Amino acid sequence: MKQIFTKKWAECACIRAIKTMAQTAVAMIPVAVTIMDVDWVTVLGTAFLAGIVSVLTSLAGLPEVDEN
Repeated sequence: MKQIFTKKWAECACIRAIKTMAQTAVAMIPVAVTIMDVDWVTVLGTAFLAGIVSVLTSLAGLPEVDEN
């Protein structure tokens, strides 16, 4: 049976969510504009949503969490 909502699962899910949020934020920042022209509200909102989706996806199971 899958072990979710344990301390190990929460740690792994959070790490995955943070990595996903960072990757999404970086992908949202266009290279051709200056840092002042970035729409930070959109970048942060999209990154936050990606983090939520990552945690929800983790409910299906994480390979990092040993099922034994």
